[in-house]
Amino acid sequence: MDLQLLAALVLGIATIIVIVLRTRLDAFVALLIASLVTGFVAGAPATDIVDSITEGFGSTLGSIGIVIGLGVGLGKILEVSGAADALARAFVRAFGKGREPWAMGTTGAVVSIPVFCDSGYVIMNPLARSIARVKRAGYVTLALALGCGMTLTHHLVPPTPGPLGVAGILGADLGGLVLAGLCFALVLLPVVVAYARWIGPKLESEVSEEVREAVYGKAAVAAGAGSGAGSAAKSAGAPAGPARTDGGEDEPLPERDPAAALGTPPPGAKPHRMSPALATLPLLVPLLLIVANTVASAIDQNRQGVVGSDEYEPSALPEALAFIGSPVVALLIGIVLAVYVLLPRWTTRSQVGGWLSEAAASAGLIILITGAGGALGQVLRDTGVGDELAEAISSWDLPGVLVPFLIASLVRVAQGSGTVAMITAASVTAPLVGGLGISALLAALACCAGSMVFSYFNDSYFWVVTRFTGLDGVAAIRGWSGITTAVWLGSLPLLLIASAFL
Repeated sequence: MDLQLLAALVLGIATIIVIVLRTRLDAFVALLIASLVTGFVAGAPATDIVDSITEGFGSTLGSIGIVIGLGVGLGKILEVSGAADALARAFVRAFGKGREPWAMGTTGAVVSIPVFCDSGYVIMNPLARSIARVKRAGYVTLALALGCGMTLTHHLVPPTPGPLGVAGILGADLGGLVLAGLCFALVLLPVVVAYARWIGPKLESEVSEEVREAVYGKAAVAAGAGSGAGSAAKSAGAPAGPARTDGGEDEPLPERDPAAALGTPPPGAKPHRMSPALATLPLLVPLLLIVANTVASAIDQNRQGVVGSDEYEPSALPEALAFIGSPVVALLIGIVLAVYVLLPRWTTRSQVGGWLSEAAASAGLIILITGAGGALGQVLRDTGVGDELAEAISSWDLPGVLVPFLIASLVRVAQGSGTVAMITAASVTAPLVGGLGISALLAALACCAGSMVFSYFNDSYFWVVTRFTGLDGVAAIRGWSGITTAVWLGSLPLLLIASAFL
């Protein structure tokens, strides 16, 4: 490979890592500066570099920016309406007694599709504490299963912003990525539960005294609850705690108000209640429309014998599904359903506007980072770095799918953010996809899976999970960093298997 172009790539990635780790600047600025550094080192004229940045930024956001904004808005309405909480409780009841880690892992995986991990974990953690209080033990297991269940879909399944950005940068089919991401998450969920069940009892005694008392109560802690001594606590006569959570008719889940953000109902209005079936509607409808579009198009192309060809002319039904199943229209339908189905009639326009404004504010940086990732990818393409690297890597005895996987892993460990890691890997990989001999969908999966590795001190979600769980130091590394690395390792054979079919 041309040493100048190799230096451009290495210095570009190093620029991102150094700026994010060592300066006050964020990933958005880091990606833009890295685009400039890459272009200058590669020898491109200054004006051409600026043109490449603006072109890559605009084309990326033109396809994905609206979708990210709508997806985050949908998640906010699910949060404030109590729909996310209703889904969680339904899963706990469905799985039954003794399978609480499965219930919490599945709950996390479902809730985190539309809701950011950080806020989703804060919303759902009280449920994990309620279950542990009843069992008098097992809080660490439940907390880790919940947190890592959220990690799976947050990293693998659109409309979470990271995978959406990756799909936009690589040009991967969004419906295909939804299906493949769900399959990966389903297969990796047993890894989450197994690791949580193995490490949880070992770390229960490491939980801070403050969190232990908040979960089990002072009297129960004095009797040994939360230290692997649940039976001892019972024999010592510790308080019974709240009702059991195994879903029996006479054993209701602990009650709290999941929709406190809605405020007090006006006089004469009924209190707001949310059924699980209703809660799934705004989430399920968009996903089904997007998947239906993908499936109908694939069937129609196969029937016409023009799979993957530019000559494809859709039939009437696939053409209609292509419209309503496009991510923009599907999520637009979802957010309309969320506002008018999940929220009570007495919710004011200003309240809804405020929530959507909050969602837009949280989505803003993600949208900018995604666009900047597209800008870096365009610079890599226009300077020829991508073509040179693809030619060099193609001569290596290395499966092509491992290239984006390892890039995402390296960036994740270096700077902490899974979203930044997968978008950076997608930006670097986009010019290489053809030379690596892999599909855009497989490359997207590899970027997303690689970004799950070893969440630790430089990851904001690490602090959310470990602080709520009451773990610190080595215990936090063994628990949270360990479980995220376990699912990362579990995704590697899945990618190699998928490369035989995608």
